[in-house]
Amino acid sequence: MTTEEMLARLVEFDTTSRNSNLELISFVRAWLDRHGVAYRESRDPTGHKANIHAMIGPQRPGGIALSGHVDVVPVDGQAWSSDPFTLRADGGLLYGRGSADMKGFVASCLAAVPALVKRDLKRPVHLFITYDEETDMGGARRLIDDLTESGLRPEMCIVGEPSLMEPILAHKGRLALRVTVRGLAGHSSQPGKGVNAIQAAAEAIAYVAAEQRRFAVDGPFVEGFDPPYTTPHVGTFAGGSILNIIPEHASFVMEWRTVPGVDPFAEVARLKAHVAAHIEPAMHAVDPASGFVFDVIDDIPGMSLDGDHALAGLTKHLAGSNSAGKVSYGTEGGLYQGFGIPTIVCGPGDIAQAHKADEFIAASQLAACDAFIRRLADHLGT
Repeated sequence: MTTEEMLARLVEFDTTSRNSNLELISFVRAWLDRHGVAYRESRDPTGHKANIHAMIGPQRPGGIALSGHVDVVPVDGQAWSSDPFTLRADGGLLYGRGSADMKGFVASCLAAVPALVKRDLKRPVHLFITYDEETDMGGARRLIDDLTESGLRPEMCIVGEPSLMEPILAHKGRLALRVTVRGLAGHSSQPGKGVNAIQAAAEAIAYVAAEQRRFAVDGPFVEGFDPPYTTPHVGTFAGGSILNIIPEHASFVMEWRTVPGVDPFAEVARLKAHVAAHIEPAMHAVDPASGFVFDVIDDIPGMSLDGDHALAGLTKHLAGSNSAGKVSYGTEGGLYQGFGIPTIVCGPGDIAQAHKADEFIAASQLAACDAFIRRLADHLGT
């Protein structure tokens, strides 16, 4: 099966993060079984989602892992030109949900299996295939637990997020926070007898906007990131029922994408302190039970690999690149690095295509990834 044919099969599975991925995992297991590849499966608490950790070559710790997730973001409300779950080729581009982010990389890894099993590998190639990267990265966290149980830890890891096959040494961390505001309902003609949860939330959001401006002016700045500073952002907001009722409830979800050296939990503490000092006192004067609740949704650590590390040099050699960059999007790489596995990002496709309608990957990028994996096999066979 060619990489393009493999990608077509993977795209057919609607593995939007809200769905089970077990049909796709069953397909992968059958493919690995067909070629005699050993693997371990680990599942989420519901049993409806699974990871695969496959090993080709010696069944022992060491070697290099190729890591990719198979969940995708929703297509709801997007204006696709064709069925997002049917791969469409047009002018050297392959259109389909997840084609770039990041079933293209997984397809290249799986298509390489028949050739890899025929190689006399001195060190193993690990394949990490995970769920829920697009939400809380629960799949990678579960896979790390499985690595602890098995002891089959790779020496290094390459995460194949779309980077146009350019090595990425570092990415920002991300902390996502849900903020819930409880007010006191009442008639809108008497605003002093109620606590407006939406307006209180809006005051907190204004603080977030001011923080965004502060980081842009004062930093700290880390060269290589775009933008080179930490960026807070509010992504969703909800509250209220009808115009003439003082809204009793409001909520918003926000994030910080942090450059190295910025502690996201310290930023959460700053937000809490601002709310406690400048917003909640007026709320409590009307209703002591009103106020804010802060819940961390997930904390994705940043990733940073020393440019002199052996993995950096190897990845540049395999990719035929003389440089390595930094990106603002997050990956599972920070989790693997935190587990003690040196990690880098390098994969086919352009992150600019991710999450959009008519997402695509260039066939030439898949070919470059195929060549990258062949050169990796040459390296591990020596």
